[in-house]
Amino acid sequence: MWRACGALRGGARALARFRGTRACGGGGDISYTQGQAPEPRTREYFYYVDHQGQLFLDDSKMKNFITCFKDAQFLVTFFSRLRPNRSGRYETSFPFLSPCGRERNFLRCEDRPVVFTHLLASGPEPPRLSYCGGGEALTVPFEPARLLPLAANGRLYHPAPERAGGVGLVRSALAFELSACFEYPPGASALPSHVRWQGRRLALTMDLAPLLLATPPP
Repeated sequence: MWRACGALRGGARALARFRGTRACGGGGDISYTQGQAPEPRTREYFYYVDHQGQLFLDDSKMKNFITCFKDAQFLVTFFSRLRPNRSGRYETSFPFLSPCGRERNFLRCEDRPVVFTHLLASGPEPPRLSYCGGGEALTVPFEPARLLPLAANGRLYHPAPERAGGVGLVRSALAFELSACFEYPPGASALPSHVRWQGRRLALTMDLAPLLLATPPP
């Protein structure tokens, strides 16, 4: 646990030193400074995850593959601890929190905090979806019948860990691959009704829709 927390602190501090910390708006009119200490021996850092599942310091001016976090240990530690922000601080601007000892790591997201990036389907084990750069260490069982295509934004969603909101976004490249398995009802329907997976034809349950609509993306 200590080494994992050290990975979080080291990653954030290294980027902060590279860019220089500064006060900025945290997704709204709330101001913060990366690495601030609101209480003795407490540090606060602020992050952002985009629709591709890439994690950045929130106040990074450039958010692309070059500037995102890539260290697997850091990403696994960060996302495995993710939960709703009930700290009483920045709850509106940063709805999620990844605590690590006395360190508070606040997170906001472009769409969902969990973004599925790869389908791990090799070998005899049931397929799993990997998320946010964690490889095999950050996965959920793949449930094709519970895929949810959303007509409002053209994106695809799948069940995610409950602590991270219960619904995750499927990265666009992976969503494009999975869309080849969809079947559409006769007529001009914009949404598929079934998915074909491993020789089976499964009706899409659409059971994630109420949860997704009840908690719109930040």
